[in-house]
Parts: sequence; C-alpha cells; structure tokens
Amino acid sequence: MNNHTYIDKIYQVDSDAEMREAYDQWADNYDTELSQHQYCTPKRVADALARHLSDFQAPLLDFACGTGLSGQALKHQGFTCIDGIDLSPNMLAQARKKAVYRSLKVCEPQSPFASSTDDYRAIVATGAIGAGAAPIECLSDAIDHLPSGALLCVSLNDHTLEDPRYESIIEAATKAGIIHVLEDQYGDHLPNIGLGAKVFVLQKQ
Repeated sequence: MNNHTYIDKIYQVDSDAEMREAYDQWADNYDTELSQHQYCTPKRVADALARHLSDFQAPLLDFACGTGLSGQALKHQGFTCIDGIDLSPNMLAQARKKAVYRSLKVCEPQSPFASSTDDYRAIVATGAIGAGAAPIECLSDAIDHLPSGALLCVSLNDHTLEDPRYESIIEAATKAGIIHVLEDQYGDHLPNIGLGAKVFVLQKQ
C-alpha cells in the first residue's frame, strides 16, 4: 500500500457503515500516516481554543476524536477535562492508549449528540466534519447543541471548503444572531500534500 491509501479511500466513502469500517481499518496506521504529512490541525485548533477559553479546567467535548491526536494537542495546551466521542471503536481504542481523556464513547453517525452537551464549555471538531468525515448536518447539530456562551472550535479542510454550504451554515447562524465568529483563520492542514484548512472559533449567543 502507498502512503495515500487511507487518505484517498476516505474521500470515496458513501455510507455511515462504510465510514465506520474505513476508520476501523485505518486506526492502527492513522497516526503514522498523518504524521508523515505533518498533520498540524490539532495544534492549530488547540491553540485557537486557548486564545478564547481561559478556563483550562473547563469540560470539553472532542467530537469525532479519532485516535486522540486532538485530545493530545488539547492536553498539551493545558486543558485537563476532555471527553471524546467517535463512530469507530477501533479509533477509540487507540485514543484510550493516550490517556488524555476523562471518558470515551462510541456515537452514532445520525445522532452524535444524543447525550447532553449542557455541561461543556466547548465542542472541538478537529478534522471531524466535512469531506471524508462527519456529514454537513453535524456542523448544524454542533451549533444547535452548544450551550449559551460555549465555544465551537472546528476545522474545515480544502476539500470541504470547496462546498460552499459549510461556510454558509456559519454565515447564516451568524446573521441570525445564534453565534458570533471569534476567529476565522486559514492555514496548513496536511502541508506535505499541500492541503490547508480553516479553523473557526464560534461562540453561542
């Protein structure tokens, strides 16, 4: 298999079942493959959240946390109370080994926020929503499930940004007074293959 095997495959997945299977199969090699491409979005997201959330003991929800690279970056930034959810049990098994999460749970693709999010001060979605990841509805759901005053820190990669509907959701929620955009920064995502991403920090009004 070449270095792009799983990265290429993930963008061709059509169904929830295929998505879960693809990530389950990828779990053992996920960290290695992404490190080869200098995956820098977890650090970018953690840094962005730290600029707007000063309470480093506040409970955070790491949505679609995968193998825990996002949780590691958050922990390194100083955040101490992190819960993770993901559709892939194998990904969560890898995340558990990193010992940075308070809890880890499998979620269902169609209802990822089935459990209450009222206690969280932020929802983090690092490389988690968009092409090759959770569907567009999850962006609206994350905004809807944010408690008042809480933050959503989300990255959208270049493949996702090609679809204007994602940023339109953020623009519509902003115009409606539902959220306020605290940060909108474009930068690297997987620089070794020339892929970038926007990192947004949104606050629920």
